[in-house]
Amino acid sequence: MVGAMALAGSAQAADAFSADSPWMTGDWGGTRTELLDKGYDFSLEYVGEAASNLDGGYNDNTTARYSDQFAFGLKVDLQKAFGWHDAEFKLAITERSGRNISNDRIGDPRAGTLSSSQEVWGRGQTWRLTQMWIKQKYFDGALDLKFGRYGPGEDFASFPCDFQNLTLCGAQTANYVNTWYNWPVSQWGGRVKYNLTPEVYAQVGVFEQNPSNLEIGNGFKLSGSGTKGALIPVELVWTPKVNALPGEYRVGYYYSTPKADDVYEGADGRPQPVSGGDFKTHGSKHGFWVAGQQQLTTHNGDASRGLSVFATVTIHDKDTNYIDNFQNLGLVYKGPFDSRPKDDIGIGVARIHVNDDAQDRRRLVNQLSGISDYDNPGFLPVQDTEYNSEIYYGFHVTNWLTVRPNLQYIRHPGGVDKVDDALVAGLKIQSKF
Repeated sequence: MVGAMALAGSAQAADAFSADSPWMTGDWGGTRTELLDKGYDFSLEYVGEAASNLDGGYNDNTTARYSDQFAFGLKVDLQKAFGWHDAEFKLAITERSGRNISNDRIGDPRAGTLSSSQEVWGRGQTWRLTQMWIKQKYFDGALDLKFGRYGPGEDFASFPCDFQNLTLCGAQTANYVNTWYNWPVSQWGGRVKYNLTPEVYAQVGVFEQNPSNLEIGNGFKLSGSGTKGALIPVELVWTPKVNALPGEYRVGYYYSTPKADDVYEGADGRPQPVSGGDFKTHGSKHGFWVAGQQQLTTHNGDASRGLSVFATVTIHDKDTNYIDNFQNLGLVYKGPFDSRPKDDIGIGVARIHVNDDAQDRRRLVNQLSGISDYDNPGFLPVQDTEYNSEIYYGFHVTNWLTVRPNLQYIRHPGGVDKVDDALVAGLKIQSKF
């Protein structure tokens, strides 16, 4: 009798639009729970991001832009579904649409911006096969193999995506390397992960480096045509408990095998703007990252609430990479008020630096053209350092809906000090249907 009452209470809590349900559409009359028990987890998630340029930027004509993404997913516990021990399958199809305030108002069109005030915008506003992989564990989970189509950022340099500004969301390495593609772009790849201790694991991956996967018409491309080489990331991850509070620390290295152009030198050894021909080519490109997250406090003894800190540093090949280094730093407080125990507050800052050689090339282009007036349409703006910052408050409206109004400040958009610093108001909506 007690079990029946508990089941009835659970079904009632999972009605459509119930605040306690993890899904807006509820438990489908118990069908969803039944499917989960059999190993099938269907999902439909939505992210919408609005942004308005309140002040500053290259074009200070205030307007608003909206970008969004639908993600249709299926995760199968193959052990429950088919008796396949310690195996899992994941499929996800995404659709992006909308426009980006950073492109339309904040950056100088001759230079653009180095980041985005709407992280959900980008990589082509289109439908894509974003995940199609299978994962198998061995030796009681010590060895973990994964293969299929997905982005390296799922496993390497991975980071939560609660902020709306791109510099504070997701695997940052990919944002500044043109051979590493993040969600929603997928490519063939795989990784081997081994748990050295309960707190330490090492992993190595190999991913197809195929620029044709970026093309809008290739969102469901499965062939390897157009492949230039491979991206090989290696990472060591430590997940300690510090004062009984969770942390995660990552150090990694990537090696990209395709040939890469120099950012300054031409094939003939002279500066490329002088020779006017092809750039000097290098046999590969590489870089490093270090990232950490650590919960520092609890809230009145509740470990699900409290203050956490995060930081990321990426360093890239100066010969071939336009961006040579990046840093971010921030704080997140979960459950700040007893009346709102599931809300959160976040604040973060980030710095993106353009390679000095890439800056010198732009200066030389202007010198050779004889154009020194920034307002001349033919002038090529020199990009140096862009700074991004954001503060948000996350309203946990229901278990299936979080709304995060935010305020962003972009100093030197696009790394161009002639462009006015910009103040952007944003709104991020995250929902699970």
